[in-house]
Amino acid sequence: MNTSPGEHIVKRFDTELQRLTGEIVRMGEIAVSQVEAAIDALVRQDVMAAGRVVREDDAIDELEHSVSHDVLNLLVMRAPVARDLREVLAALRIASDIERIGDHAANIAKRTAAVRDGVPPSAASLPVLAGLACEIVRDVIGAYTDHDVERAIAARARDAELDALYIALFRSLLTYMMEDPRWITPCTHLLFVAKNIERIGDHATNIAENVWFRAHGDAPMPAREKVELPMYDD
Repeated sequence: MNTSPGEHIVKRFDTELQRLTGEIVRMGEIAVSQVEAAIDALVRQDVMAAGRVVREDDAIDELEHSVSHDVLNLLVMRAPVARDLREVLAALRIASDIERIGDHAANIAKRTAAVRDGVPPSAASLPVLAGLACEIVRDVIGAYTDHDVERAIAARARDAELDALYIALFRSLLTYMMEDPRWITPCTHLLFVAKNIERIGDHATNIAENVWFRAHGDAPMPAREKVELPMYDD
């Protein structure tokens, strides 16, 4: 049976979307691996491993450029509308958030050399914080891949858990700084590390919201718990 021109166009568009999704999933896998490697290098105070994380950030940047190029082609050549347009726009936004996650991984790695002389015991909770952030990122990428809006909403809700852990670590590091001035410099660097991890959670939340946008457009998402964060910025 012959395929009509319209059916051929639809199949071609679906194929291009699948390739776009594959690029984004690959970006997500690399970004999460980079976060894990950055935290591992920091904990082990391995400056060489940290340097590799910084250098490998280029791979995520290149994938984002590829996604942006593919999105532009889809917009120009296919002129998608309605749900198809939301699919393409969501992909572009998600790729941008993943690229930022990669940047945060590189920022964490760059702090390794600054804390080579030791870290306070409370820094042991950093891998826990980072592990939760990586779990949430994996969940939202999986939700994007599977078109699973409920999973995206559930992952988004876990950002409150991440924020609570971040606040606990923030307060612990401040305590060390106040009690012993020798900890001021390393704890300041670790505060920046913790903030980068907290922001990874924010980008995961953005991805979850774009999974919702792809399915429901501008309809408001369900309310979620929010935690008031300390006034501290990178």
